[in-house]
Amino acid sequence: MSASPPASPLHGQRILLCVGGGIAAYKSLELVRRLREAGAQVQVAMTAGAQQFVTPLSFQALSGQPTRTTLWDDGAEQAMGHLELARWADRVVVAPATADLLARLAHGMADDLVATLCLATEAPLTLCPAMNHRMWRHPATQANVAVLAQRGAQVLGPEDGPLAEGESGPGRLTEPAAIVAALAGAAAPADPGDGALAGLKVVVSAGPTYEDLDPVRYLGNRSSGKMGFAVAASAARRGAEVVLVAGPVSLPTPPGVRRVDVRSAAQMREAVFAAFPADLYIGAAAVADYTPREPAANKIKKSSESLALDLVRTPDILAEVAAQTTHGLKLVVGFAAETEKVAEYARGKLAAKRLDMIVANRVGIADGGFESDTNAMTAYWKDGERAFPSAPKTRLADALVDLIAERLQA
Repeated sequence: MSASPPASPLHGQRILLCVGGGIAAYKSLELVRRLREAGAQVQVAMTAGAQQFVTPLSFQALSGQPTRTTLWDDGAEQAMGHLELARWADRVVVAPATADLLARLAHGMADDLVATLCLATEAPLTLCPAMNHRMWRHPATQANVAVLAQRGAQVLGPEDGPLAEGESGPGRLTEPAAIVAALAGAAAPADPGDGALAGLKVVVSAGPTYEDLDPVRYLGNRSSGKMGFAVAASAARRGAEVVLVAGPVSLPTPPGVRRVDVRSAAQMREAVFAAFPADLYIGAAAVADYTPREPAANKIKKSSESLALDLVRTPDILAEVAAQTTHGLKLVVGFAAETEKVAEYARGKLAAKRLDMIVANRVGIADGGFESDTNAMTAYWKDGERAFPSAPKTRLADALVDLIAERLQA
């Protein structure tokens, strides 16, 4: 007799899905279906705007529960139903989280049912933004997301791609399957083998660096920091003391992790070496290779058809760390993001920088690489390699940390 498959970490979880007023609301129907397939109980609350795109009856049919739409429901509110629903939830998911809804949540508004539920609950909050790419990039939206992330909200997406209005850019709702996978990763219980790194100190670098050109502009890259943050979280769950050196990203600090925020490559180098001695260094950051020789003191004005920048190499943090013999490092792990010849370039970097291991992935593709919640990658070391097929970055991080623990014993 074959063994039955293990239950999803979401089995029995009570998920309150709050649906915002955007065209992506139709995808939330698929999200309800997938959550229920994973064994979760789902109740849905909708904003007035969401009801312009999808009917409450559609969510009721898929969830098997009445859909809540207003604070002024006499029957539900006789027993303060909004508070009861807020207490019921194990996790609150906002999908789609529109620019307006993010702003109201960041400012603690309670002017409709959805905002009130998010304010009244003590359950973890997951936000899945979806909007026009200009709205997403606006400083007001970015500030609101940063505030919510600092308060502990999990932010999934948005993804880059075609938008409903015929434009393209970051603003697409993360696909329902990826949302469910990320929720399952957050809900997964601690692994009995989590003590694999107990007693070890791990330094992880994550995210991009920004190299200032002038007080307005900078050189940067598209690294979201998601993979590095997931690795830091996984190492902490396995008993390690973790220092996370983070470039400029809007992600919540993983539990049990000490975070140091930096901006430039020089600041990241300083913070990494200040965190030593350590047992492991995992360099997941996308550090800029070049920086302006002398950033302009004032904004560079548009005065000609072309502009030449005088750039100089930044410190090679990974190579410097690998060359150290005084900090007690047992393993140095690097990352390589490539657009072609992934294995060739990764093994070249492994040898040139004298690393113990390098983790490589292809970027510039759909459903993987920078900004995505999923990825596929391959780890290389001197005498071997291991491929990790496409999966949520939280799951990949656990698999990678398992491999690192294994290599420590090799």
